[in-house]
Parts: sequence; structure tokens; C-alpha cells
Amino acid sequence: MTPAARLSAAIAVLDRILAGANVERALTNWGRASRFAGSSDRNAVRDLVYDALRRKRSAACLGGGMSGRGLVLGLIRQRGEDPGPSFSGQGHAPQPIAATESGQVPQGLESLDCPDWLGPALKDSLGPDFDATMTALQDRAPVYVRVNTRRCTRDQAVDLLAQDGIAAHPTKDVKTGLQVTKNARKILTSHAYVSGLIELQDLSSQAVVQALPLSNVTNVLDYCAGGGGKALAISGLCGARINAFDINPARMNDLPERARRAGAQIRILRDPSQFSPYDLVLCDAPCSGSGSWRRDPQGKWALTPKLLSEVVSIQAQVLDNASTLVKRGGILAYATCSMLRVENEDQIAAFVQRNPNWICTRNIRFSPLSGGDGFFLAILGYVVNN
Repeated sequence: MTPAARLSAAIAVLDRILAGANVERALTNWGRASRFAGSSDRNAVRDLVYDALRRKRSAACLGGGMSGRGLVLGLIRQRGEDPGPSFSGQGHAPQPIAATESGQVPQGLESLDCPDWLGPALKDSLGPDFDATMTALQDRAPVYVRVNTRRCTRDQAVDLLAQDGIAAHPTKDVKTGLQVTKNARKILTSHAYVSGLIELQDLSSQAVVQALPLSNVTNVLDYCAGGGGKALAISGLCGARINAFDINPARMNDLPERARRAGAQIRILRDPSQFSPYDLVLCDAPCSGSGSWRRDPQGKWALTPKLLSEVVSIQAQVLDNASTLVKRGGILAYATCSMLRVENEDQIAAFVQRNPNWICTRNIRFSPLSGGDGFFLAILGYVVNN
């Protein structure tokens, strides 16, 4: 495919997404219908689609309209490129640019690709970092892997990845992390990954696990385990018995294979109380996902006040239910990949008010400005009353 033909393909996929299609489904359907497209073409179209969605408001403004064509046109202009040669109408190229598609420079929240209704809450939550954080979310996220340090060192993992043409270097503050700087798409077929020596995991997710008080725990429950990334990370850092539970068991379908590859012992539970009480219960709670909008830009535009209110209610239920599984004197850890105070500090304050036997001993915010996703972690201790 020519570069111009890739633009046309991205326009078509974006039109389907704007009409309500799921991003991955729209890309998969295009790929199946476009057998002529090689892997480099599919990757290029995917990158264009995700880049445009991250900048949906600002690109539409610059491109003259909220359409696939407007988004791609605006994206090219944002890059400082002249779209004229690519929009030639020749072959499979998009049609020439009309006078009505001159666009305009986005302003305010539009320039930051921030939904208007969320602007005040995000400003309150992020403070002076608001502009810089929203700007960071307009670009794709760096790629990180977690080294299974029980089986190899970070330096060994770097060398093994290099043998497969993948460049990576250790992160500064997270002792299990490597940032991948070249050929990230080769990771899943690399020897280091297939052998269970590394896992794809965002840097902030690794930092959350690193911040957990794991030194004296023997029985741990990952209460909202999902794919099990944090359960696997905990297993790599301590010798505790790791249990995994999710209200939707199907989310854990890949966990047994991931655990086998990593050489980890993860006990998957259908009933979270089966081996309670636990020394530590981690709740990586359902959330708005605002800290991971670089990875899921469609989620930013799909979020509504109603959905946010619903997820806040679910978080409160998760905290209340999980807290009953912690032994007296144990630890409850609450995490979200959200940057919103209502899901984080406010949620913890409300829980402590409802449950006076619990105190928050520490909370941490992890910012996208540090490289990883936006994350929040609160550590709560159970106060034993005599």
C-alpha cells in the first residue's frame, strides 16, 4: 500500500468507529477484507487510527469536521506536514482537499483533547500538572516490560531481547521494569517472552506492586485480578501464596497459561472467601480508565457522567466486600488506573468514614508524566481494637 492508500484505509476505519464500532473490531474487519495489506500496512493503519483517536477533538477542529477524513486531515496538519500531496485523489489516495476543509486552530480543552464535562474534575485532581498531563495523553504510551526477576536479571533480559532485535533499557525507579525503544512489536514472539522471562506490563502497574508491603505476608488475594498481571508481578517479588479472583471469571482465562510460562503458582478462585482471611487483599478496582487513555482513547470519549457515577458505586462495593476478607491487622490495598479524585482520595475517605476500623496509612499517585499510566494506590490498615 502507498502512504496515501494507508490514509484512505484509516479514514474508512475511523468512520466505522465514529458510527459506533469497537476500535479493535473495526481494525480486524478491515484487515480481513484487505488481504492485500501486509503486516507493515496493518501496523501503519492501526497507528494512524489510534493517533487520530487520541487527538479526536483537536484533529477534527484542524481537519474541518468530525469524520474519518477530518481526523486524518487534522492529524497530518498537527504534525506540521502538508496534506495536499497525499490528498490527491489519484489511485487509492483520499480526494483533494476542499476549501471548506481549511479547519481552525483548537483552543482550550479542545486543544488538549479533554471532554468539556471532565475538564473541571481533572483540573481539580491534577492541579498544576493538568495541561502537561493532558498533553502527554495525546501521544502513544511508551512500551514497558516486567522482568521476571526470579528467573533472570534485568541485564540478562536486555541481552536476550537484543538477540531478537529488540532494544530495551532498565527503568530508573522500578526495579523490574525495562522500557522498550525499538521493535516493540516483536516482543510477543521473542525468546524472553515465550520463555516467561518477561511480561508486557505498564510501568505504573509495576510500580503499584513494588509499593505494596509484601515483606511479611504469606497469603495474598488479588481481588479484581482480570488478566492477572499484578498477581504475577506479586508472585515475582515474594514467596507468599497468591490467589486470584474476578467477579467475571472469563477475564482470568489466560492466567493459567501466563502463570505456567512464568513458573508462578497462582491459585484461581471462584469464591474469594475460600482461603480467607488474607494478610493482604489487592483491589485493582474497575474505574474510568482515565490514566490509561493513551492505550484506550475510545474509552475517554465513551465515558459519561452516568457511567462515572456507576463505576464509583461499584468501587465502593468492591472496597466494602474486599475488606471483609482481610485478617485482623491485615492490609487492604486499593488501586485504580484513574486520575480522578472522586475515584481515588474521595473514595478512600468515604470508605474510612463507613468503616472506622480502617485507616489509610499511605496513598500514592503515579503520573503519566513519569512515563507510565496514571495510577493511584492507597494502603489501608485494619486497626485492632482491644
